Amino acid sequence: MGEASELPSGITGDHDQKAEQVIPPENIKQNPQNPSFNCLKQYKWWLEMAIYTLFVLAGQAVGTILGRLYYNNGGNSNWMATFVQSAGFPVLLPFLCTPKTKNSNPETNRKKPSTLILASVYISLGIFLAAVCMLYTIGLKYLSVTTYTLICASQLGFNALFSYFLNGQKFTPYILNSLVLLTISSTLLVFQNNSEDLNKTPKAKYILGFVCTLAASAGYALMLSVTQLAFQRIIKRETIRAIMDMSIYQNIVATFAILIGLFASGEWKNLKAEMDKFKPGKVAYVMNLFWTAISWQAFTCWL
Repeated sequence: MGEASELPSGITGDHDQKAEQVIPPENIKQNPQNPSFNCLKQYKWWLEMAIYTLFVLAGQAVGTILGRLYYNNGGNSNWMATFVQSAGFPVLLPFLCTPKTKNSNPETNRKKPSTLILASVYISLGIFLAAVCMLYTIGLKYLSVTTYTLICASQLGFNALFSYFLNGQKFTPYILNSLVLLTISSTLLVFQNNSEDLNKTPKAKYILGFVCTLAASAGYALMLSVTQLAFQRIIKRETIRAIMDMSIYQNIVATFAILIGLFASGEWKNLKAEMDKFKPGKVAYVMNLFWTAISWQAFTCWL
């Protein structure tokens, strides 16, 4: 009877050990093995993608339309139209106040890139961005918005190509389908002989705009792949702070490079006369440039 009385206490002890392994209710939502946690995480990812897509589409659409209005209403400075594509970086400065997230991988923390290497990356990409912005400006000057936008869509094909070779991106059915549609649309554009561009723009300038826009799309796609490669090989982290650092410093370098071109070309002397002759007025001139800068930052930052 004495040995039999010890049996319940043994059973109770095993039950207590199992109870200690039960996940507390407050930690269920944070458990990666919980289906509810995975579902919530997936919804959050789709919400973020929807917001980023909205910023990219709205920023590109508004920036392109305002850029076309700049030329239609009397604007003529290519350097100024290029300048506003990168000069809106001050709106991103508040993101530099966000605290840096601590990396749990000690090996990554020990191998942080030096300031010289980071500066070289920012300067190289910034100068390249300035050249791409100038190509975009020339293309928009000589093409209509519809033609310009259609050619810019070829960037998706260049993105797939450069990402395949530089970032190891695999071709998916969605990417192949998009490439086929872009090829068909570009082919139709070539055979569009009676277009608005050819009626208003000399053939030589139309070809120049076409080539510059196509080169800008390829160049921007290459810059995106190189930027992603820099995050993978040099920066080795893709936090919001790291992305903002890349975007801000890259735009700062591009802005200074474009300013040098603006003053070296002598176009800065004609800006006051250009503002006075702007058809909607001086205020509209300033607001056009201001919102163009904001729109392009909304596009480039969340791309």
